[in-house]
Amino acid sequence: MRRFFYRVVKSKKSVYSEHINGFPLTTGAWCNSKLKVTALNKIDKNAVSYIGIAYDEPKRFKVLSDTKISPLVMARWTEKMCYDWCSENNLLSPIYTSASRGGCWFCHNQGVDQLRLLRKSYPDYWKLLMKWDNDSPVTFKPDFRTVHDYDKRFEFEDKGYIQPGDRRFRWKCLDEDLQLPLKI
Repeated sequence: MRRFFYRVVKSKKSVYSEHINGFPLTTGAWCNSKLKVTALNKIDKNAVSYIGIAYDEPKRFKVLSDTKISPLVMARWTEKMCYDWCSENNLLSPIYTSASRGGCWFCHNQGVDQLRLLRKSYPDYWKLLMKWDNDSPVTFKPDFRTVHDYDKRFEFEDKGYIQPGDRRFRWKCLDEDLQLPLKI
């Protein structure tokens, strides 16, 4: 990831310069092609790839072919069936304690609960994500929220501050100039 986040390119004058891709955009995400597809394309073109698409995900079937096979589709296993089987056999990732799906720790598509868990349980990764946030020309989330915004949010939540009349976090808590925040 770091290699593609901070990409070094050779100019026509043979001088190296640094180009920062930053966080992937939600559409046309460079991480899918650079980190996943490129590696898969290096495999023999006739090799079979097994893909984890569940039977109840028909919108994803279009990627399946003679060389891209989903055993879950063939066995007609739904996401819930897979989750239950993995749970019964102690194969679930710890991330499922707070998220419904797992993925790359630096992914901008992860939800608030997964980011909160990353900050709490993996402070070194969180610190690196904060550094990347400073360096990225693209915000972490498409709504222009940054990793630093989430860090402030989590710090705000940790301290138990809420907006008057609110029982849960609101982004406006960080957007507005708050005078003495109230504790629960």
